[in-house]
Amino acid sequence: MKKGIKGKYWMMAAVVASSAISMSAHALDWSDTSIGYRYGTKFAEPFNSKDISKNIVNLQHSDGYKYGTNFLNIDMLLSDNKNDNATEFYVVYRNTLDIGKISGKDLSFGPARGVGLTLGFDWNTKNDNSYASKKRMWVVGPTLMMDVPGFLNISILALFESNKPIGVTSRYEYDTHPMLNLAWGIPLGSSGWAFEGYTNYIAAKGKNEFGGPTAPELNFDGQVMYDLGTSMGMGKNKLRVGLEYQYWRNKFGNPHNVPGSLAKTPMVRAEYHF
Repeated sequence: MKKGIKGKYWMMAAVVASSAISMSAHALDWSDTSIGYRYGTKFAEPFNSKDISKNIVNLQHSDGYKYGTNFLNIDMLLSDNKNDNATEFYVVYRNTLDIGKISGKDLSFGPARGVGLTLGFDWNTKNDNSYASKKRMWVVGPTLMMDVPGFLNISILALFESNKPIGVTSRYEYDTHPMLNLAWGIPLGSSGWAFEGYTNYIAAKGKNEFGGPTAPELNFDGQVMYDLGTSMGMGKNKLRVGLEYQYWRNKFGNPHNVPGSLAKTPMVRAEYHF
């Protein structure tokens, strides 16, 4: 294990925990929780040349409080027999602290309405027979909150990632590497439609756990969602349906010559908010 990395994980865990404690001490300004479902037949996994179908059940929560926002997403991904009928859980948590609100100063400039600090983690586990990922990753870095309808956040994050798949006896630490992240949710006027999603550009992370090279990743995931709940008398944005598309090049850092490292995946999506 690379020296000093374990200490960084514990330090970042303490920072994230203290942020969560700080948040709980203040009343929420707003919150939104949903359960969702999406389905596609063109998923890809590295070292697998077949198109994979997946059913994905989703729990998502976001909220805003005096000094920032929280975001939590939990996916349960159920693959078909082309991926060993595997079950995967993938968890993403982000806490974005608004530096202007904390300092009491207006930090808006140009197209940006504010400046923040984003902290969080990714966690996954998967029970396929070929790799069985057990990813653990801490993230930290600055964020610009852009002045748009809805939201658009642009972050540059340092990634501290490790894994312990099949064939690796102890947890392997990748090189610390940067990620450019864009996350957005923009309503399209008063039409009931919204354009939402994220784009990650992730630099190469050194050698992989088997000694091979890694490559930079590009992961775009966008969806166009329609507020069906209003027309059904359920209330605004209670029930939303739409189409989603993911383009993922060099998936998980695998070079382009690896089968299954490129995903082009259309999906249908529905979500209920409560």
